[in-house]
Amino acid sequence: MSPEELDKEFHKAVEQVNAHMDPFPADFLLRLYAYYKKATNDYGRPSSKKAIINAFKTNALFQTQDITPEDAKREYIELVRNYFLYRE
Repeated sequence: MSPEELDKEFHKAVEQVNAHMDPFPADFLLRLYAYYKKATNDYGRPSSKKAIINAFKTNALFQTQDITPEDAKREYIELVRNYFLYRE
């Protein structure tokens, strides 16, 4: 997949997640969060008002430290595909 195709698929997956109205499982959201942040090179600190949520987000980000932004996009896309595949 070319970089342009990867970006297109990634943005499509992000839109699919944003358009979904039902709540996602917490562990799924944490993985999406970490892969999204890595894929977009957004290294800002988690900004929840609850310290425990920030801790979980920080841990999720830590787990993605050794992958490239391109691999993070691929992982994000795959997570979204699998989630919606098994819920239809």
